[in-house]
Amino acid sequence: MNTVPTLQDIRAAAERIAPYAHLTPVLTSESLNKMVGAELFFKCENFQKVGAFKFRGACNAVFSLSEAQAKCGVATHSSGNHAAALALAAKLRGISATIVMPSTAPNIKKAAVAGYGGKIIFCEPTLQAREDTLAAVVAETSAEVVHPYNDYRVIAGQGTAALELMTAVPDLDIVMSPVGGGGLLSGTAIATKSLSPSTLVVGAEPAGADDAFRSIKAGTLVPSVQPKTIADGLLTSLGDKTFPLIQSLVSQIVTASEDAIIAAMRHTWERMKIIIEPSCAVPFATLLERKFEFEGKHIGIILTGGNVDLDRLPWLRD
Repeated sequence: MNTVPTLQDIRAAAERIAPYAHLTPVLTSESLNKMVGAELFFKCENFQKVGAFKFRGACNAVFSLSEAQAKCGVATHSSGNHAAALALAAKLRGISATIVMPSTAPNIKKAAVAGYGGKIIFCEPTLQAREDTLAAVVAETSAEVVHPYNDYRVIAGQGTAALELMTAVPDLDIVMSPVGGGGLLSGTAIATKSLSPSTLVVGAEPAGADDAFRSIKAGTLVPSVQPKTIADGLLTSLGDKTFPLIQSLVSQIVTASEDAIIAAMRHTWERMKIIIEPSCAVPFATLLERKFEFEGKHIGIILTGGNVDLDRLPWLRD
């Protein structure tokens, strides 16, 4: 896919991934509603395969490949949920997946990729090393690169979560998602604004990794430099495909403090009885800190994932 996805592309992606991806539930919580004075509808991608929304984009990318493209397998560099998602999608199609991972990647992530049959190649923990190692893999194997977010096939796949959310709850005032590289927020914005032009799309990110906020304010891409946050899935900078989409379709980028992210994560565990990871808690965290801006609204929130190291819960830190 070489052009910006449309609602038609997202609908096609939904049909393509339907045999493989879960139709995740939309849950509500009176307790969380009262905390922010709004009606919240949580699209639970923490129940998606590989425990994250990333499976949608990876699955759409893999199953949209022609036989000629697929024969040499797929490859990417990722230390997070995209790595496992691509490995599983490739396994389901019966092709190989090579994942370049930094040597410092969490053991739980390495185990997930290996468990889905992905071939892991380790590199130094720098972006340059990741890109150079991936380039060497592609030169050797001719594998199709599936970028974690800066890929229109991935963006279309991620947009299927918002498509499902808007179908289940069509009268939303606002739809929110976290923003790291921007693949989910871009797909969410395309789906939401196509289905309901009056619905606002809001991105949420940690104050300690606020490159999207700064990029929108500056009107140009501002890369993330030494971000610091427990929301480790949101450390990446926007891409040249995702930034223009966010710039044109997203109404606002809001940020949350680390304390609010931890509180939002804990409240969700305690009140909704579901596991979410820190990155997933960021939209609700922004509502806790800015409740006066969102009071009385019907708000859809995409809960992005639930892959948590249970030995390193943030509220147990020293």
